[in-house]
Amino acid sequence: MTLPSSDPAFYTVIQGERVPSLGLGTWQLRGAACRQAVEHALDLGYRHLDTAQMYENEDAVGQGLAHAPVDRDAVFLTTKIWHDSLAPADVRRTTEASLRRLGTDYVDLLLIHWPNPHIPLEQTLDAMLALQAEGKTRHIGVSNFPPSLLQRALAHTPLFGIQVEYHPYLGQHRLLRLALAHDLMLTAYSPIAKARVLEDPVLQEIAETHGKTPIQVTLRWLIQQRPVTAIPRSARPSHRAANLDVFDFALSAEEMRRIARLDRGLRLVDPDFAPDWEREDEPADEPAEAVLEAAIGS
Repeated sequence: MTLPSSDPAFYTVIQGERVPSLGLGTWQLRGAACRQAVEHALDLGYRHLDTAQMYENEDAVGQGLAHAPVDRDAVFLTTKIWHDSLAPADVRRTTEASLRRLGTDYVDLLLIHWPNPHIPLEQTLDAMLALQAEGKTRHIGVSNFPPSLLQRALAHTPLFGIQVEYHPYLGQHRLLRLALAHDLMLTAYSPIAKARVLEDPVLQEIAETHGKTPIQVTLRWLIQQRPVTAIPRSARPSHRAANLDVFDFALSAEEMRRIARLDRGLRLVDPDFAPDWEREDEPADEPAEAVLEAAIGS
């Protein structure tokens, strides 16, 4: 597969840095299957990998990265600190353990996986900043933060990105607005809504127009929004290849709007310890569609 890196959607530019807009998610991939998935993905042309301490697969991700014929510096690697390890000493201990498992001296992005109201956020961020100063992570960010908590984090220190569930059935307009305002990367996990997009008539119609699948149209919709990257997980080689085959077409502004209108607040990842998601109505002076227009630059 030849990847057209000249496609504006191939990378998103965050704070002057180019990040591959499509990455490989590794949630629920373990052992040899995970290692082989990472090797195969890198061989296909993926240059963005996402893992986490809680996934219990950092060692396999590291092995896949080590065995692939790709320089470490060419891959954007993210890991995440679990919510029970956010005290400053635990941040350092668990991150250093992650680096050992991954077989690397640094990650490109270190995230708080889920907020923990029992540990002061600012203390966690300061511990992450110390690791950044030591070169153990190039950037820091958060995951699964609602808008007010993201604003609290940004008031304490600049961030590089936020990772959240984002797909056509769960709009993230308030977070997208903040990402645009602060030049943050917004990474979409569960980007195809656990394959629910396959049966959607709007996505099927748009897919037929372009000779693509509803999944490919959904991924293109996400990465065609400037600050957005997506990290679909796939255990099947054919699916990994198909997910990457989204750089030879583009959606029109009207197609982007039609997909955005599918939002119905469907959240698929909502554990007991999740924060208040703050899904109140959008402010009247900047409706959801206006935020999308800003993201796609139309």
